[in-house]
Amino acid sequence: MTAQTDTQGSVTTVYKVSGMSCGHCEGAVSGEISEIAGVGSVQAVASTGVVTVVSEAPLDDEAVRAAVDEAGFELVGRA
Repeated sequence: MTAQTDTQGSVTTVYKVSGMSCGHCEGAVSGEISEIAGVGSVQAVASTGVVTVVSEAPLDDEAVRAAVDEAGFELVGRA
């Protein structure tokens, strides 16, 4: 469970999400997480289940869980 603070004052957090199988899945997860306040970018990779989020400050894990749930997938935890 790691979050890394970058030199520009942003935080990169890597999550593990189960159930993604295609580009549409990646888009759904990325779109929902992108709506969380402070999120700058989201990269979801269906083949690995890894979702990398860059934000202004550490995110509330429950907010990320709710966004992933809304997209129809399950947040396993931080990678």
